[in-house]
Amino acid sequence: MIRTSRRKAGPAFLAVLALLALMLGVAARPAWAGANLVVNPGLESLDSTGFPVCWEQAGWGNGSVGYAVSHNAHGGANAMQITVSGVSTGDRKAMMLENPSCAPSVTPGHQYDLGVWYTTTSPDTVLTAFRHDVANGWQYWTDLATLPVVGAYTQASVRTPVIPPNTDQITWGVTIYGTGTLTTDDYSMQDAIVPATGDVCTAGAVCTQGSWAVMPFPNPVRSMHAIVLHNGKVLLMAGSGNDPMAFQAGTFSSAVYDPATGTFAQVPTPADMFCSGHVQLPDGRVLIVGGTKAYPAADGSHGYEGLNTSYIFDPASNTYSQANNMNDGHWYPSATEMGDGDVMTFGGLRGDSSGSVTQERFSSTTDTWQPLAAVHQSWNFFGLYPSMILMQDGRLFYTGSHVFGNGTSGSGASIYDYDANTVTDVPGLQSKDTRDQSMSVLLPPAQDQRVMTMGGGNIVSNVDAGRQTDIIDLKAASPSYTPGPLLPTGTLSNGAPESASQGKMYVSTVLLPNGQVFETNGGLHNRADPVFEASMFDPTTDTFTPGMATDPIPRTYHSASFLLPDGRVMTVGDNPGNGTFDMHVSIYTPPYLYHGARPQITGVANTMWSYGSAQHITVDAPIVRAELIRPAAVTHSSDPNQRFVDLPMTVHADGGIDLNVTSNPNLAPPGYYMLYVVNADGVPSVASWVHLM
Repeated sequence: MIRTSRRKAGPAFLAVLALLALMLGVAARPAWAGANLVVNPGLESLDSTGFPVCWEQAGWGNGSVGYAVSHNAHGGANAMQITVSGVSTGDRKAMMLENPSCAPSVTPGHQYDLGVWYTTTSPDTVLTAFRHDVANGWQYWTDLATLPVVGAYTQASVRTPVIPPNTDQITWGVTIYGTGTLTTDDYSMQDAIVPATGDVCTAGAVCTQGSWAVMPFPNPVRSMHAIVLHNGKVLLMAGSGNDPMAFQAGTFSSAVYDPATGTFAQVPTPADMFCSGHVQLPDGRVLIVGGTKAYPAADGSHGYEGLNTSYIFDPASNTYSQANNMNDGHWYPSATEMGDGDVMTFGGLRGDSSGSVTQERFSSTTDTWQPLAAVHQSWNFFGLYPSMILMQDGRLFYTGSHVFGNGTSGSGASIYDYDANTVTDVPGLQSKDTRDQSMSVLLPPAQDQRVMTMGGGNIVSNVDAGRQTDIIDLKAASPSYTPGPLLPTGTLSNGAPESASQGKMYVSTVLLPNGQVFETNGGLHNRADPVFEASMFDPTTDTFTPGMATDPIPRTYHSASFLLPDGRVMTVGDNPGNGTFDMHVSIYTPPYLYHGARPQITGVANTMWSYGSAQHITVDAPIVRAELIRPAAVTHSSDPNQRFVDLPMTVHADGGIDLNVTSNPNLAPPGYYMLYVVNADGVPSVASWVHLM
């Protein structure tokens, strides 16, 4: 069958490859020692057309392609060869047939070591896997690794992710999507399950719910904005802190929190960064975008007004420096890093209180905002804090999550192609005008290109917030949202249970190292009626596990939750309608930290990582996965840069592990990342910091 994919790189395959090698080395057994599950692995049996039995010619797109059975074999007489030229779209594959007699059978929860001998003249070569879902049939699964150009036969080996539930067979092969010649031979596949340690948590409810602790010290600033820095500390910004008196007095504040010591360092703050946008730059500094120029006038002559100023925070000195001004004011703007390290800013309110349709681009090479004439302008209003997620092909997905009132016109979600300067509606988003302060997240792993939007309300109509979730596959030829599972119901601040029709806005979602998404915080109405509910979402099954422990502190408007390098979750803020602000800091310990000893990263050979490279690490115990998680830069239920990138593993006989880094910077934009490894019990290490450039 012809398979289609928009993928232009194979970071997920790389992650699987690294994982496979890692597990083989940890298990200290020869590669391919078990039963080979591949039918006709050496390609020696040919069908009536002269092509290997149980293999097919697949792909799509333009250009010309030639398939051949080559006698330049690694072993035996035959190999498969694909020669491609003139391709600008699409790919070609040598794949196992999706046939019950040909596709290897697999067991959910297991992992499999895959191997293939290959040569390729094209850098655009990737190992690709499909899976058979017993309910929904065959579907694309993941790209496992990008294969480097090699002139002599070289073995690629990789471990698959855990086989998802309801999957009974997989097929896999090698894809080429650029000009060149690919030759493959001697395929291998064996069950490589690494059993759990059998550790049984005996600590009671925390084993499945986790636990919260409210810190015994107050937060010194009204933390509307939280940015995790590459030194492990957290920048907490208030600006005027939604306090008109502080604004009039010019009293602006921020602080740096050190989770290791529980201490804060106050930072002189030069402007009102309340309701600004922010993002980490490729070198680890933080770009601050806009903020508050004015609060609404008492006479109604104007509303909130946006600053056109911008600052850069340097974690090395805990100081701000001013960048050049933007072309427009922006109050409640989003900021998204692109694959080249530049930052795009959208939306918010201008200096005259009107909605900004000016798109701004910050050059990370010159540390300057580009002049208006140098930036493509769609003149499209994406709203306030529009969630703009970078896609693997370099386009931007506006998810429909925003702040204040109704969504944008049309379907409420869209794809923006900066290069073509086009905006295309994306259908399917439920209740687009009640997704105010919902939260959208690129589900783990980023290679899967699935986005989920959770909850939301409307501060204008002030209806009950909803439980809707929506999921979209951005790899599809025509992406469209489909309804996801409803958010679990919780308990209101008066102790009464929510009704089945009620949900919450002010939602926080946090990507965890075990590949799950922690959902917490929220309120039923505008700046009122906190909802005490937290859950875990599993992207492999698209299901929520309700009943996680809940933060005892109400967390509604101006609250934020984010991952710390030690695998815990920190939560700050609550700004109800009476103008107060809760200064408590809460820390959530997920259930995985109650399930035995943590694996440790005992060595990282090189902390400066390049795209498409293999990076060597050592660990003190067997692990089943490794990944990069981008540090948070969150405010107002918005962190469009949050992402979890799988690292396929290659495991060596001495237990060392090579982590295969994606060659696609759109999947992992340049900058600092937290590197985690996870064992078979789902217990993560403490993160090591690496710099991807």
